[in-house]
Amino acid sequence: MDTKSRGDLVINGFGASNGGQFNVVTINGRGTINNDLECVELDCNGSGIINGNVVSEKAKVNGHAKFRGNIDSQLIKIDGSARIDKNLSAEKVRVSGKATVGGRVRCEEIRIQGTFTVGEDCEAEVFKAESQFTVGGLLNADQIDIKMFGECKAKEMGGQTITVKAKGSLIGNLLKSFFKPQLETELIEGDKIELENTIAKIVRGNQVRIGPNCHIGLVEYTGEFSMDKKAVVTENRKV
Repeated sequence: MDTKSRGDLVINGFGASNGGQFNVVTINGRGTINNDLECVELDCNGSGIINGNVVSEKAKVNGHAKFRGNIDSQLIKIDGSARIDKNLSAEKVRVSGKATVGGRVRCEEIRIQGTFTVGEDCEAEVFKAESQFTVGGLLNADQIDIKMFGECKAKEMGGQTITVKAKGSLIGNLLKSFFKPQLETELIEGDKIELENTIAKIVRGNQVRIGPNCHIGLVEYTGEFSMDKKAVVTENRKV
């Protein structure tokens, strides 16, 4: 990204821009960008609306942001609230606040400690969540590590190593009566699978461990299978 001839864009208070190419874009007040935006760094501390696509090296949302198009960035950090109407593509995604993506997500690494909602598929090499999330399509990653504070949903899940556990903490225990830590999905496929608090129709894998508070319709495994006494598995078979 050639940035030698670019300036910065700063919006304090109420303001608007037609977009374009910048080094650093900062929104501290209530700002609107009415076209595509390309920048090294986007920093939204106030309330921002971008009515176009965003290409950046780094994007940070500490306030509230609405992206009407796609986002393509190396690093995205969301500590506030962000809505992306279309697709999200990044090397690394960090969500400590609330993020909603209307389309699909493609990343190398996703780490979630807030709330994450994806309308379509979510693909990554590493997916780690200590939170609540919803994926409308396939959640696919080499490594999936989920520690639930509340309800989590994905239509299907696939990966090499899949670990799902209920997160235990003082705050988590206090919230259990309001937000039950549970994963719901139709299908889980992987090599090594370890589940707790999971409801699934079908689980397929090599090494499969079904832990407590699971309700599984069918388990198919090629290697090893074990089941906790507090789990329910309607049928299991080695294939």
